[in-house]
Amino acid sequence: AELHHLLGKYCAEFEEQTGGKDVSVLAAAYRAGVPCFCPSPGDSTIGMNVAGIELRGSKLRVNPSRDVNETTAIVLDAKLKKRRTGVVLVGGGSPKNFTLQTEPQIQEVPRIKEAGHDFFIQFTDARPDTGGLSGATPHEAVSWGKVDPIKLPDAIVCYLDSTVALPMLTHYALARHKPRRLKRLYDRLPELRDLVSKEYWKRNKVL
Repeated sequence: AELHHLLGKYCAEFEEQTGGKDVSVLAAAYRAGVPCFCPSPGDSTIGMNVAGIELRGSKLRVNPSRDVNETTAIVLDAKLKKRRTGVVLVGGGSPKNFTLQTEPQIQEVPRIKEAGHDFFIQFTDARPDTGGLSGATPHEAVSWGKVDPIKLPDAIVCYLDSTVALPMLTHYALARHKPRRLKRLYDRLPELRDLVSKEYWKRNKVL
């Protein structure tokens, strides 16, 4: 999340210099304090370049484990406050599992009793019969503790191209609901990392 936050900062500065506001997703996330996570940082052009400058002695390192703990901490914080959580999945693949695994992480690592996410919405063009992750249904997610089985009847899977679905969903959300106060979760990440660490050590003894 830190790398994307810094990239967003530089993109925001470039937008201000060039007058091209609201062009970059990372710039918008930076301004709003929204953390952006990437489950496969090495599987990208940026990852290739980070690996390349490491050969030249760069000290820049990307820590995927930190991202796992931070995403888990965001969900854990909501659950400990008796709030509901949900996922909106646009497509599938690695980002889908990375988002959903926050619940099994809570259940298996800090060992906190949890049932899974309360809401599940997915837009995909992948079929479940092929056996791939992108087409896996919320029923399959229940078996991993990712989705609360009690809330399964309310889960939604829409078979539609993401480039069609996302603009429609975004327009609906903006048209039907007033803007909410920003949560600025990125600014809270140090606090949330401490939370998940404390909850872990409450339930796990030193070997």
